Amino acid sequence: MYRKTYVEIDCNKLENNIKKIINEFNDYKYYFGVVKANAYSHGIESIKYLIKGGINYLAVSSLEEALEIREIEKNIPILILEVIDEQYVSIASKNNITITIDNKDYFDSLKKKEIKIKFHLKIDSGMNRFGLKSNEDVKYIYENSNDYCFMEGIFTHLASGSVNNPIFLNSINNFKNITKDIDLNKIPIVHLERSLTLEQHEKLDIGNGIRLGIIMYGFNKPDYNPTLKRRLFNKLTFKKTISNKSKLNLETVFTFKTKVIEIKDVKKGEIVGYGDMYTANEDIKIAILPYGFADFSFINKNYVSINNKLYKIIVNYMDITTIVIDDDVKLFDDVEIFGNNISIRKEASWANQNVYKLLTSITDRVPRVYKHNNIEYEIKYRGVESCKNLEH
Repeated sequence: MYRKTYVEIDCNKLENNIKKIINEFNDYKYYFGVVKANAYSHGIESIKYLIKGGINYLAVSSLEEALEIREIEKNIPILILEVIDEQYVSIASKNNITITIDNKDYFDSLKKKEIKIKFHLKIDSGMNRFGLKSNEDVKYIYENSNDYCFMEGIFTHLASGSVNNPIFLNSINNFKNITKDIDLNKIPIVHLERSLTLEQHEKLDIGNGIRLGIIMYGFNKPDYNPTLKRRLFNKLTFKKTISNKSKLNLETVFTFKTKVIEIKDVKKGEIVGYGDMYTANEDIKIAILPYGFADFSFINKNYVSINNKLYKIIVNYMDITTIVIDDDVKLFDDVEIFGNNISIRKEASWANQNVYKLLTSITDRVPRVYKHNNIEYEIKYRGVESCKNLEH
């Protein structure tokens, strides 16, 4: 890379996270790796390490994402979670990509086209987003699917993943009511659950698949302390105690890094940046870092870490960030924007955002550098930039 601002992905940790998840929760047949939004900003290259860990089905949000994956992974099944325009279904069919159907008219139209395609039927269990609410329509599609328009799976997206929320139970009941006239046991894949539900309740007996999203990258459920009312609800409804602690010991694989490229002394009363961005109240030393809001939309004026020590951010520009430093900081020192010393959850709290928004706000102009065993290589806009052996 030419500019020393990049995201480092530890692929050994990523692979091990998947193995830990599957080892602990081994009663599913299908482990979907949700890799939409460029694998939650970890980059498409990370997919090969998810598969090494045990992911046996991938899920994306669009045909564009599915086709990009198909260029590097020829055989693994891919499900598009959102409905695509029917004029492009032939492209999905040609590339062995599974589509989602969420209404009767769409299904009837595809049947007339006689395009051989696999689909998963989406049920609206309460989010009022995509999906069927009519058990009559569900039964109709179930009974009229065939080898050409094959119903491989059925799924829903739960409005709440938390067992502490009554919405979760309502969503499950809605799903059961909407599918009451079909035999779920005769459908190859049934998937309702996702990362957030995995550790919070026993496996649902009606499902054999689970969609793993952000948990794969080291973000499982945060610790929580239910209120007395919630604990009573859990006890009466689920007949078991919900642990406050995660069963899994996962590792974050994502570190956002840069370097110190300039150091300056600033006198009391001098400004830093345009206009009145910052005025020094005393003599200070500053460092210039080569990243800004063109790289990271939710950039904030909190801290970065250098040599395991926090330093205050005072100015952000489109391409540059300025921090106040001390004599311990040297030119070309490594800087962690977030990762090991500043957790992504901490960074998200500073930005008043959730982890999903924070990660996906890092733009594609920031290269991803992948580390696996002793090999490090970089992915940029136009593919592999460099490869080197870390032993030398």
